[in-house]
Amino acid sequence: MTTTQQPTTSEHSPAQAGNFGANEWLVEEMYERYQADPASVDTAWHDFFADYRPSVIDVGPGHVPAGAPSPASVVAAAQPATAAAARPVPTAQPATAQPATAATATEVPPGAAASAAHAGAAAPTAPADTVAARLVAPAAAPVTERGESRDGPGAAPPSAAATPLRGAAKRVVDNMVASLGIPTATSVRAVPAKLLVDNRVVINNYLRRSRGGKVSFTHLIGYAVVRAVVEHPDLNRHFAEVEGKPMVVTPAHVNFGLAIDLPGKDGVRSLVVPSIKAAETLGFAAFWGAYEDIVRRARTGKLTVDDFADTTVSLTNPGTLGTTHSVARLMPGQGAIIGVGAMEHPAQFSGMSEQALAEQAVSKIITLTSTYDHRIIQGAASGEFLRRVHELLLADEFWDGVFAELRVPYEPVRWRVDRGVTREGQIDKNARIIELINVYRSSGHLLAETDPLEYAVARHPDLDITQYGLTLWDLDREFPVGGFAGARLMKLRDILGHLRDAYCR
Repeated sequence: MTTTQQPTTSEHSPAQAGNFGANEWLVEEMYERYQADPASVDTAWHDFFADYRPSVIDVGPGHVPAGAPSPASVVAAAQPATAAAARPVPTAQPATAQPATAATATEVPPGAAASAAHAGAAAPTAPADTVAARLVAPAAAPVTERGESRDGPGAAPPSAAATPLRGAAKRVVDNMVASLGIPTATSVRAVPAKLLVDNRVVINNYLRRSRGGKVSFTHLIGYAVVRAVVEHPDLNRHFAEVEGKPMVVTPAHVNFGLAIDLPGKDGVRSLVVPSIKAAETLGFAAFWGAYEDIVRRARTGKLTVDDFADTTVSLTNPGTLGTTHSVARLMPGQGAIIGVGAMEHPAQFSGMSEQALAEQAVSKIITLTSTYDHRIIQGAASGEFLRRVHELLLADEFWDGVFAELRVPYEPVRWRVDRGVTREGQIDKNARIIELINVYRSSGHLLAETDPLEYAVARHPDLDITQYGLTLWDLDREFPVGGFAGARLMKLRDILGHLRDAYCR
């Protein structure tokens, strides 16, 4: 029987309870600024920082992964070898030399051994030309054919510089090392983006003509992810230890985290992950507004303590940088992180023209990843979750809900299988396009938005392209139009745009 535990109310602050996850570095950086100058931090944080104590992540001595040599040991082992290289080697050898062993590849001069003994380190057992020596030993300056340094006589050879990580950078290191304690796995699924693209065009065209605003692909995908999490609540749980016993925590709500990339003044980029609280209770319009509010306050430095606390599942979008998909790091306190890859055609079709892609019904795709805590979430649950996101992004009821929330008075574009024209007995799409144009000229006014006080979706079967054997795959195909709008050939998308502008607004 699986044990679940509901989050309890704590007398401590969210940060003291360790609930800031990947945002811990930002909170501590703001705390340091608050200590130096309280006026430099938004007043909303003052009460929180009055009794705040920075948390400490136990990641082991020196933050060194198991089995790896510490930086101090590398330097200590390399220093004797460097000293040996700097001292002249005696030409006379002892009469009774010790036989070489497997552990001693070359003979170490006495000066090097004395130096190592003085430093409290064992004499090196490897030649000076080792990985450790090369890490700390200065590189030899390039020389000319006459043996002189290119940097001039007496010039010091260049050396590598090591800079300690402090503040935010060090906290990122701590967070990443802490994430290594979570055994994760990742599910990957490719989703066709054709319907997503076409319906977003319809939505944004209407918003531009009416009240303004713009819906992004991430708004729509994020909303589908939240809907899928509600149907697959395993993805919203996280692992915890209570009094040394492993537990699975089931939060009361879906607090949906958004990974937001913030460019710094010095060119260094940083990542914050605020969350939309109780996202499962929001319709699309409210979700869209909350999403935009979070991003706006992140850009202007107006995020509060509550925005960072108690994120349960989060979304990251490496696709904005052109990354097809990535395996994100999962922080303590979350069960899953969802990644959205770049929207592009499959690589095997990269040599085809846009016209050929449209004729062959080749859609752009987005690759979704679900990186989850394998201690409490199984691969089957993650795979079913991604499948549900896929289904929602193609489902009629999902798009009907989005259009209704935004009060878009048109039917959404529907996902349908392409109907070809090359087989015997199939429809003549060219003739159907001419028929559609004539019907719009006589009946297009039936789709017009004429009542400013009531919201209603205008529908008429004679103006539905699916009644003519046309689908979303035909929107980017060109058809002969016989001089319509002064053109000989036009894409169906452009034909519908002209018809609706003329008869349906």
